[in-house]
Amino acid sequence: MAKKGSNHGVGGVFKRFVGNKNTVTLLGLVACIAVLVIGYNYRVNTAISPVSVPYAKVAIDTRTLITSDMVGNIKISSSYLQNASNIVKTSSQVVGKYVSYKTSIPKGSLFYSNQLKEANQMPDSAFANIADGYTIYSLDVTSDTTYSNSIAAGDYIDLYMSAKDTTSGTSLIIYAELIQSIRVLAVKDSKGNNITSTSTSTNKPAELLFAVPDDVYLLLKETEYVKSEIKIEPVIRNSNYTKSAGSMKVSSEELKAFIEQYVTVLS
Repeated sequence: MAKKGSNHGVGGVFKRFVGNKNTVTLLGLVACIAVLVIGYNYRVNTAISPVSVPYAKVAIDTRTLITSDMVGNIKISSSYLQNASNIVKTSSQVVGKYVSYKTSIPKGSLFYSNQLKEANQMPDSAFANIADGYTIYSLDVTSDTTYSNSIAAGDYIDLYMSAKDTTSGTSLIIYAELIQSIRVLAVKDSKGNNITSTSTSTNKPAELLFAVPDDVYLLLKETEYVKSEIKIEPVIRNSNYTKSAGSMKVSSEELKAFIEQYVTVLS
């Protein structure tokens, strides 16, 4: 009986301890402090945990097309990322974009969304990064000659020439490849707007833009002086042709000589 009384006494003490208002207040205060400490530690750990974001490995000038070799990744505090919502978070959102014509990106800088533009947001992007000794050439086209607008910026195509040789008293018809593996810089409509894969059906192609060596530019301009006699037209190729494209070249020195002679005779 003494043993039972002893256990009952312990239980009674515990009940009195828990029932004490001061004890309940103390326990509540301890619980609140524990919640605050745990919550604070969680927020601190979350805030300082590093997050990987893209940055510029080199200085990138205005109007420049950003390529993968220009972009690296660096870890920054996630709290910094939360305080600057316009920071670009993945490399896929950077590569293939243009630096806005209103800014440039310093070496080591993070990328910000307002610095980047799509090709169709850069009306002069086709003229960026043209190598020395090259000139922009514009070829007049229509929906028909572009195969119902099937030629896009970045495609590699060929340019064919058609002509009727009347300089030697014959009626020889010429149709042959003049320039091989030429890259399309841009497709534009009659108002100079870029036509992309997302353009509306009302946009009709009016010109293809290429960057060509100065001697090729002169050759193509010569054909314009006798446009009624010599015509240049694009010939579309498949995607593998673009993927494995070689260097652009004039396919035939004979055709080049023919154009120069033709222009000389008719001038």
